[in-house]
Amino acid sequence: MPLLRRLSSSLQQVVKFTNRSFKSLKFPGEPIESSVSPTLTHGIHVFHCPDGVGIVAKLSECIASRGGNILAADVFVPEKKNVFYSRSEFIFDPIKWPREQMDEDFFKLSKMFNAMRSVVRVPDIDPKYKVAVLASKQEHCLVDFLYGWQEGKLPVEITCVISNHDRGPNSHVIRFLERHGIPYHYLCAKENEREEELLELVQNTDFLVLARYMQILSGKFLRSYGKDVINIHHGLLPSFKGGKPAKQAFDAGVKLIGATSHFVTEELDAGPIIEQMVERVSHRDNLRTFVQKSEDVEKQCLAKAIKSYCELRVLPYEMNKTVVF
Repeated sequence: MPLLRRLSSSLQQVVKFTNRSFKSLKFPGEPIESSVSPTLTHGIHVFHCPDGVGIVAKLSECIASRGGNILAADVFVPEKKNVFYSRSEFIFDPIKWPREQMDEDFFKLSKMFNAMRSVVRVPDIDPKYKVAVLASKQEHCLVDFLYGWQEGKLPVEITCVISNHDRGPNSHVIRFLERHGIPYHYLCAKENEREEELLELVQNTDFLVLARYMQILSGKFLRSYGKDVINIHHGLLPSFKGGKPAKQAFDAGVKLIGATSHFVTEELDAGPIIEQMVERVSHRDNLRTFVQKSEDVEKQCLAKAIKSYCELRVLPYEMNKTVVF
């Protein structure tokens, strides 16, 4: 009997250990949130400073000293450039490390290393990015953006949709916007004619999205707005700039088409690239199927660029380049 009791006790301990092991096991592809304590919160920090010894150590110490734990870290030091880039994801207890204290801690680090950029974001605590969407007549990117937002795939707050195309009250876009209380502004004008009014409408946004907006924003507007503007170009820049790039590519007989999401600058279609995607086409495609494939890849490319931007994965690099973690 004593032997049976010892065996039974040992078996219970093995079962308890197995249960604990499987509960703590994190399988590949499992979201980070499901593997951490519900009291812990997810944070993101990006850092850009002159390169030097001990930056990674100090970043790690800053997070660890407040009880935080780094989940992922990316570092980039360009060859023959005295510059350092990093992006860290971490979890922390907001009671032990209040949001204001976190800002203060990372600010001290930025002063220590003369950082050009130090940004921390806590998605569950910080306000969502406010964004205005500008679109023209074509709707595939606009509609995809709206439904992605509705499904929670894009962590933004849409302040309004602005267009140089008048949509009727019974159109599906207007009905969608009315259901969600999103204002729609129709600005009927040639390029640059109503930019003061446009500037007033977007004043309280964090960045703008051009979802196939077919008017050029002037340098004066971009300087006055002073924040990022993300555009989707229906082609693999720098090829096929300007109007009707799908027709240009089709006539050229290309075998790979694509889309480019980039920051808007005063030079047309020449801003730093955020994301590019490609799709294979062949001689069997006619212009209709060619354009359909092009529109599909545009939607995906724009959504990916916005998501990367909101997750602090995009950093400026040199004059016309970006670092995308």
